[in-house]
Amino acid sequence: MSAAIVRMSSVSKYFGSQRVLADLDWQIAPGQVVGLLGRNGAGKSTLLECMLGLREADGGAVTLFGEDVAGLSDDARGRIGYVPQRTDLFDWLTPVQMFDYFRAMYPRWNTGKVDGLLSRWDFGPELRNKPIKRLSGGEQQKLAIIRALAHEPELLILDEPVSALDPVGRRAFLRELVDQVIERGTTVVFSTHILSDLERVAFDLAFLKDGRIALQGQTDALLEGARRVVVPAATLPGAPLAGEVRRRQEGAMTSVIVQAQGDDVARLAREPGVRVEPLTLEDLFIEVTQ
Repeated sequence: MSAAIVRMSSVSKYFGSQRVLADLDWQIAPGQVVGLLGRNGAGKSTLLECMLGLREADGGAVTLFGEDVAGLSDDARGRIGYVPQRTDLFDWLTPVQMFDYFRAMYPRWNTGKVDGLLSRWDFGPELRNKPIKRLSGGEQQKLAIIRALAHEPELLILDEPVSALDPVGRRAFLRELVDQVIERGTTVVFSTHILSDLERVAFDLAFLKDGRIALQGQTDALLEGARRVVVPAATLPGAPLAGEVRRRQEGAMTSVIVQAQGDDVARLAREPGVRVEPLTLEDLFIEVTQ
C-alpha cells in the first residue's frame, strides 16, 4: 500500500483557551478525493492551514510527501496547490502580470492550461489586463483556482473554492475538477458547505467535530448504510446499536441514527411499529456534526 501523502498525528491547536483541533489524527492516501465537512466554526480552515504549514500547530506532527511540513523542500512545495477561503491574489497586478510572476516560481507551470482556462472561463483581453482589485469576487476566485491548477499539483487543497461563484461558474469548475484533475490521479481535499458539489466529486467524506475526524468513509458506502431507526422506546435495547451515531427520545418513540446497517437494525426492522429510513447526505451531516 502506498505511503500516505498527508499524515497528521495528534495535532492540536488552540486560540487562547479555545481548543479548535484536539489530538487530531488523519491520513490521506495518494489519489484519494476527500470532502471535508463540518459546522461553521468547527475548524476546517484551521485544519487545512495546519496541514499546509500555514499555521503552526500547538502539538503533534504533520508530514506531506513524507516531509515535516515545517521544513518542506522546494520540490514538495511545488507539488501542492491551494485555494484559500479568502483569495490572496496580488490585486495591484493584472491577471497576465500575476501569472507571469508565478510562472517563474514553478518549473511545471503549464501556460497552455492557464490560457485554456482563461478562455473557457470568459477572461477576454479586457479582463486579463485589468487590475485584479477591479474584478468581481467571482472573477477573483476563478483566478485563484487557475493559479492553483496551473502547475498541475499532485496534492490540491480547496477551502470553500466556489463560495463566490454563480451556478454556471460552479458547474464549470466541477467539470474541470473531475475531467482534468481527478482523472489525472491528483489527491484532493475539498472543503465546502455545498453538499451537492461534494456528492458529485468526493469519493470519500470526512466529518470534523469537536476538533477530531468523527467519521470518515467512502461516500457511497456511508450513504448506503446510514439509516434513521424510529423505535418504540419500550422495544429499544439499552446498549448502543452497531454503528450507532446518536439516539434521541421523541415522545413514546426513540430515533436512532446508525452509520451502517447491521444485525441489530435488521432485527428491529421486523418488530411492529419500527420504521427504518434512509438518510441523505444533508441528514447525515446534521446528525454526525450536531
